[in-house]
Amino acid sequence: MKRRQFLQTSSIGALALGVGVQGASAQQPTMPWEWIQKKDSITNTDGTPLQFMPKGAPDPDPLTDELKKYPMCPYCGMSRTKFSHTRHLIHYADDLVDGTCSLYCASLSLGLNMDRGPKAIYVGDAGAAGEVKPLIPVEAAIYTVIPGKPGTMTARRKWAYADKAKAEAAVAADGGELADFNGALTMAYLDMAQDTLRIRKNREDRRAGK
Repeated sequence: MKRRQFLQTSSIGALALGVGVQGASAQQPTMPWEWIQKKDSITNTDGTPLQFMPKGAPDPDPLTDELKKYPMCPYCGMSRTKFSHTRHLIHYADDLVDGTCSLYCASLSLGLNMDRGPKAIYVGDAGAAGEVKPLIPVEAAIYTVIPGKPGTMTARRKWAYADKAKAEAAVAADGGELADFNGALTMAYLDMAQDTLRIRKNREDRRAGK
């Protein structure tokens, strides 16, 4: 499969994710096709509500000093260096960039930017040596999906490996299955409801000092 075709099909799972605009005034349109037609301050011209667009200037070379430019996940606020083994980086066709801590948060970006096609998506190689893992293109990654082993932002671990033997060893040790990016993304969307409920409860408990 050609690289561009692969990346275009990778966001199919995003169709399951609804998008809403909070705080819209009575004068503002309320339906998605009206947002697209109006093309005013509510939206970018591709129809993405402005509050959901990747922040920052277009970056044609996002891999250079990537963790300095994109240190924190914009969706959960977690350190991408700390979670370098699960971080993702989405480089959209208009050179806007979303750097996330996990596949969970990458799936949010893809769902919210359905009309902004990615030209490249990268993931941390969990099997690489060193504390900070290098990024690899998702089409070259083998994901392991392991129930019962928590991952970043999810109760079902989804780690990516450049080395298939290491991915197979992880599945042999802990159970689960191998998947490509599309398969892992689909499972991230399927897990999102329960993962979101769990994350909300954990954060509420922390605020309550539990």
